[in-house]
Amino acid sequence: MASILDEYEDSQNTRQSVQQHSRLAAANIGITHSGFVNVRLEEEKPIFNKQRIDFTPPEKINHFAVCNNQLCMSLGKDSILRIDLAKPDQPNQIEMGRKDDSKVHKLFLDPTGSHLLISLSSSECLYLNRNTQKVRSLSRWRGHLIESVGWNKLLGVEANTGPILVGTGQGTIFEAEISATEGSLFNTNPDQYFRQVHSLEEDGKPAPVCCLEVERGLENKYFIIATTRKRLFQFVGKVAEGSEQQGFGSLFAQNQDLLPSFQEFPVNMGYSEITFYTSKLRSSPKAFAWMMGNGVLYGQLDYVRPDSLLSDVQVWEYTADIDVDSTNKPISIVLTQFHFLLLLPDRVKAICTLNGQVVFEDVFPDKFGTLKKMIKDPAGGLVWIYTERAVFRYHIQREARDVWQMYMSMSKFDLAKEYCRDRPECMDMVLAREAEHCFQNKRYLESAKCYALTQNYFEEIALKFIEAKQEDALKEFLLKKLNNLKASERTQITLLVTWLTELYLNRLGQLENDDSAATLFQEMRGQFRNFLSSAKHKECFFNNRTTIYDLLASHGNVDDMVYFSVVMQDYERVISHHCQHDDYGAALDVLSKHCDEKLFYKFSPVLMQHIPKKVVDAWIQMGKRLDPKKLIPALMNYSQMGSTQQINETVRYMEFCVYQLTVHEEAIHNYLLSLYAKYKPESLLRYLEQAGTHASEIHYDLKYALRLCAEHGYLQACVLVYKIMGLYEEAVDLALQVDVDLAKSCADLPEDDEELRKKLWLKIARHVVQEEKDVKKAMNCLSSCNLLKIEDILPFFPDFVTIDHFKEAICGSLEEYNQHIEELKQEMEEATESAKRIREDIQEMRNKYGVVESQEKCAACDFPLLNRPFYLFLCGHMFHYDCLIQEVTPHLSAFKQNRLEELQKKLAATALASKSRHRPAPKEEADTASLGKGGVGAGTSRETIKSDIDDVIASECVYCGELMIKSIDKPFIDPQKFEEEKSSWL
Repeated sequence: MASILDEYEDSQNTRQSVQQHSRLAAANIGITHSGFVNVRLEEEKPIFNKQRIDFTPPEKINHFAVCNNQLCMSLGKDSILRIDLAKPDQPNQIEMGRKDDSKVHKLFLDPTGSHLLISLSSSECLYLNRNTQKVRSLSRWRGHLIESVGWNKLLGVEANTGPILVGTGQGTIFEAEISATEGSLFNTNPDQYFRQVHSLEEDGKPAPVCCLEVERGLENKYFIIATTRKRLFQFVGKVAEGSEQQGFGSLFAQNQDLLPSFQEFPVNMGYSEITFYTSKLRSSPKAFAWMMGNGVLYGQLDYVRPDSLLSDVQVWEYTADIDVDSTNKPISIVLTQFHFLLLLPDRVKAICTLNGQVVFEDVFPDKFGTLKKMIKDPAGGLVWIYTERAVFRYHIQREARDVWQMYMSMSKFDLAKEYCRDRPECMDMVLAREAEHCFQNKRYLESAKCYALTQNYFEEIALKFIEAKQEDALKEFLLKKLNNLKASERTQITLLVTWLTELYLNRLGQLENDDSAATLFQEMRGQFRNFLSSAKHKECFFNNRTTIYDLLASHGNVDDMVYFSVVMQDYERVISHHCQHDDYGAALDVLSKHCDEKLFYKFSPVLMQHIPKKVVDAWIQMGKRLDPKKLIPALMNYSQMGSTQQINETVRYMEFCVYQLTVHEEAIHNYLLSLYAKYKPESLLRYLEQAGTHASEIHYDLKYALRLCAEHGYLQACVLVYKIMGLYEEAVDLALQVDVDLAKSCADLPEDDEELRKKLWLKIARHVVQEEKDVKKAMNCLSSCNLLKIEDILPFFPDFVTIDHFKEAICGSLEEYNQHIEELKQEMEEATESAKRIREDIQEMRNKYGVVESQEKCAACDFPLLNRPFYLFLCGHMFHYDCLIQEVTPHLSAFKQNRLEELQKKLAATALASKSRHRPAPKEEADTASLGKGGVGAGTSRETIKSDIDDVIASECVYCGELMIKSIDKPFIDPQKFEEEKSSWL
């Protein structure tokens, strides 16, 4: 028993698989040619794959039950064998402990696999729970031969069955409940209650209840199906919400006053069996199959119908080799998704529920004995068959693999496609058959859509629609085919796009002349434009736009050609079209909408001629995106020969460029100057004044502006230009022809050149005296310019002029000279007094001294000060000579550091020269000699060098002076030596 269910023995399925493949091949004959080549690398496994369990029972197998991977079988007279299929190597055998001659009549196992009912031939019933080893007797059930059990799928749990229905051999239906827990002191039985709820009859006599099934629908609606040998009963009713635990008595009571709904067949073979199919995604069965005397009644279960649960019912009549009156009658039935399996004494037959054909037949060898029963485990979907000495099971693999062919043959193409989604070669066959079916029924558009999805020859299909004169269907076919092409198939895409364009144009041409088809024409035009603007094929349209343009032109379809040009962003063609038809507003709208600078430059001349104001508005709206220089040719053309409006708009745009866009291009400013000079002289001077007074600020050509103003006689403007050019003499000369005040403003401009200013004012004075002969104005010139004196302008007066006119000017001049002399005297006295005070301060500094104590230390090194030469500052800080150099040097500029280094080298050189000129002498004599006559020349040089060094290092105290203030933002540690200093602290 240790190896049970571990190993399997393959049964002889070669013959069945070969037969099945031959049937498939025969079914494929006549199907439209497909572009797919179906090549199988290995032989496909059959749908129903039989395996024999490697298990030899110790005794004969009497009965068998399996559910939820729990397998129970009755062995011999008194044994029950239980196997958990998840742990097949741990079987559990239990003795029932029966001493009488009663045999096991039937086994019933609930959907959870927890509750096992054992019906005995002595009209007794035993109960065995999954978690116990003890078989318990159901005392309330005694006296009834149990034929069927309707389990409660909603309330049944491992410890309790909930309310269930029980059918007996006498036609009675009982309601019962079994609990696996131990009862009270006075009630130790597992059966909680056992009461009759209904009874069934056939031909006026009680009939055994062969099968019972309980299902729950929507809104607490329950359906109960019960079968006898010839009848199938249905009980439908509602159970109050929350009262499900009270059982089904109320449901049968609702049907008590009505005749029960049943279906009856004439042939009685002594028993019947009903089976159900539940998909994995649902909790309720969706189909049924009832094996009875006349054949197999099968169909769907519809929980929405109010009167009956059964729908789409069909009867499969037994084949000639099945005889219900002999020993070769069906024993059991099992229903799968698309087949039901019939168990015969020596074989198994599988019949397809779609077409009623026998698709599988498996004959068992005689050595295993007669087949006794076939059971399906709803949880795993496995089908079990047993004889007295062997156990088999069928694996159902890819049952839906050939369903598509059956649906296709039944013209149920949607279902056929549903079952071959993952098999493109089969999908292609279904689509081809559907397309042909639609074509034959003159549903050409649907046919075209299907043909476009197939791999059939493109030419054959296209010719087929052409011969049938179905252009709309052909167009639909081409559209679908086009959408299915890959982007890399450029040649095919180009062909289809061109062909479709021609078809659309032909159809539009036909509808355009038909007044009654105006709506259809607009719809077709909309479809055509959607086709032209398709983003998926935009590249193809762009690459072949010349061909499309030719097709549109050949059909005279101007509107769609314009639309296509817009789609292709070929705005030049669109604008040209509008201009040719004098629709300049539309042309400008296209320009303004798409803002293409090149198109503005190209079409502005034409548009400026007809709608100048709108064009300039569009230019202004474009702003800096347009280059004004490239628009000048059009502006110059129409400003010279155009109307006043065109000239005004030209000036408006130029002013916008200059004042709003601040364009600095010289050509723009020169052109605006020329426009002002020719058409708006009142704006010329204002522009020149706003443009600036310095040559660096000017963006127009000064020489061009001067020539332009001179040609038109605008003298004041010329004066302004001369002023900007710095030609003050010319400006004054020209200004004197206009206004003396203007000339005066020009004369004051050269502020840094007094000689030139004086010369210019003399020109003005000469003009006033000699040309205007106005002495008062001449005197005003003297007051306006402080550079002019009365003596400067006297030569300009005639010889016989009385002094009275400028007597005051002469007196004022003499007084001014006298005042200047007094100021000079005052300055000389102040300078003499200042020199005297400086001499006194110098004498006082020479006599100043400081006292240094013997214990004084250097402020830098903290060593005694008197050991080496030192410096004493007025602030009190004292430094050794070398310490002061060391402190000051880092704060000096590079120039002063180099200067200090040179002075130190010179000082060292003079010291060496002095030693080489004198012999060694005692220290006292050497010190005396350094102060005596022998060292006068060298001493003078050394003293000069030392004085220069003092000026560098000792001009101020390093701690109190400006050097310390400037070094306040310098770090204490040099950044270049920071890392070195940091590492020294570690």
